[in-house]
Amino acid sequence: MAGEKSEKQEKSQGEILKEKLFYKTKQGFETLDDEKIKTAFDFCEGYKKFLDNGKTEREAASETVKILEENGFIPYEFGKKYNPGDGVYLNNQGKNILAARIGEKTVDNGINIIAAHIDSPRIDLKQRPLYEDNGLAFFKTHYYGGIKKYQWLTIPLALHGVIVKSDGESVAVKLGENEIDPVFCITDLLPHLAKDQFSKNLADAVAGESLNILLGSRPFRGDKDSKDKDKTEDKVTEKVKLNILNMLNKKYGITESDFISAELSLVPAVKSRDVGFDRSLVGSYGQDDRVCAYPPIIALTETKKTDRTAVVILADKEEIGSEGNTSMQSHIFRHLVESLADMQGVSRFTMFANSNCLSADVNAAFDPNYADVYETRNAAFLNNGVVLTKYTGSRGKSGSSDAHAEFIGYIRKIFDDNNVLWQTSELGKVDQGGGGTVAAYIANLNINVVDLGVGILSMHAPFEVASKVDIYMMYEASKAFIKA
Repeated sequence: MAGEKSEKQEKSQGEILKEKLFYKTKQGFETLDDEKIKTAFDFCEGYKKFLDNGKTEREAASETVKILEENGFIPYEFGKKYNPGDGVYLNNQGKNILAARIGEKTVDNGINIIAAHIDSPRIDLKQRPLYEDNGLAFFKTHYYGGIKKYQWLTIPLALHGVIVKSDGESVAVKLGENEIDPVFCITDLLPHLAKDQFSKNLADAVAGESLNILLGSRPFRGDKDSKDKDKTEDKVTEKVKLNILNMLNKKYGITESDFISAELSLVPAVKSRDVGFDRSLVGSYGQDDRVCAYPPIIALTETKKTDRTAVVILADKEEIGSEGNTSMQSHIFRHLVESLADMQGVSRFTMFANSNCLSADVNAAFDPNYADVYETRNAAFLNNGVVLTKYTGSRGKSGSSDAHAEFIGYIRKIFDDNNVLWQTSELGKVDQGGGGTVAAYIANLNINVVDLGVGILSMHAPFEVASKVDIYMMYEASKAFIKA
């Protein structure tokens, strides 16, 4: 039609210059072809199974070992010589996995490291948790990590963990995941009586000591045929607690004192699900930070040959400051790679100086419902790819390692050369708060490190949301980095 601009009409100088000079992210569903999108969706099916089978760091570590061994990885032995292409792993205390593919070059040429964590916020039991109050049995708890306590009220919870009995026997516990299993919950106050609760701010409306797990209400009953039934049962107190302990004793062979040497946690009793009419999103508990743990492990197992040795670390205790011997502050990573240097007869110091690392952790995706806490020019958006974060920390970059410009440029080139969709972001507005990752602990070894991860909605909630495109791009980014 007359006056209508032809599609073949040449672009103006301004349009050409704008395309050349302006920074613009790419939206995954508008950029990727149908085949690549299907590949991303298929990849997320395996990811969802990993989430469902690994709701605690112990379970995630166990699932990781299964994946590694299915792909030919073997347990690492200190002092043993390994050849290029060998796949090895170290299982530290059942909660921390380090996996490596030995490269063609000696490790003094540097190693490529991806470090994620597999612990997530949850509700832990206290060491003396079981009690009865007015005909109801409860567990006392101590929450783990940074949670909004009110989000954990009135949702179905499953009990996961391990109990080590006095004779040393270890008993695994996983109750509440099957359809026929009972679930547990934390009760809340009815709105009709919540006048005082409504007047409190969200941080104080639910006290930590009130996060008690409802276990049951049925009292213990003795033998129906006992002649002394009424007489003996009148002397028994805390009958509901006794009934619960009796059931636990029959099922697991434990007594109340065995809780002292147990690690038991309550996690949401829900499966990973597709979210939205278009199924473009994954909703699940524990995506922080298993969404950054599963993709690099899969990338490592699928990479059979590398120039530089590649190491994937899945650490524990990140949500509570990375303390302890299964955390990133543990020396186990250092022991592993230093033993590789010693095996090859090369300098440890040169190895660290030439090494590069992606600190793989999630970032906050922009949520239009809470737009006022984000700075949109420097925010991450769902479906725009993995999030490269130059610095984390809070306010004045406190607690951040702040990656060097040269290293950012190096990572950008790797991603661009391998068609990885990526974006850059900060964690909200400068004065809103912030957070940290394991990057600083790796940087302390004189290793170049930058944060990279998947943007998610509702971080630290019992049900977090991530984009399938972004999850798959974490895999593509990991694969490209491992081979670099």
